[in-house]
Order: sequence, then structure tokens, then C-alpha cells
Amino acid sequence: MASAKLLVLVLFFLCNLPEALTDSASCYRIEPWTIAIIVSADLVLTLIIVAVTYRCASFRRRKIDNANKVYMNVRANCKST
Repeated sequence: MASAKLLVLVLFFLCNLPEALTDSASCYRIEPWTIAIIVSADLVLTLIIVAVTYRCASFRRRKIDNANKVYMNVRANCKST
């Protein structure tokens, strides 16, 4: 969480950097809150993707583990053949 706050702080300072380096008024300026919203949305989207991937992988793993279980009546059927 501290690294996210540091990243937002660095982005706020970088937004003002082009204005300090150039005298040109034709530079496109992005507001700091816009960058903060973009970074926050990216973090939320990344967390959603990770959660969905984990959920699907664990469901698939559970399905494979259940398929490998041997039940009593299955073993009895295998012995008779």
C-alpha cells in the first residue's frame, strides 16, 4: 500500500515536470487526478483478473483431484473384470 502511495506521489510531481522544463504552451497537460484514476483503475482491473484466474484454476484443480479419487464401488467393479 505504501508503494502505491509513493507511485501516486511521484506521478503528481512528474505531471508538473514538463511545464518546468519547457516554455512552450502547446504541451498537452494531463491533470494529476486523471493519472491517479487511471492507475487506480489499472490496479483494480489487475486484481480482478488475478482473482478470476485463481478461482478458475482452483476450480479446475479441485475437479482433477475429485476425478482421481477411487470409491469403494468403483474398485469393486475394477476387481471383477
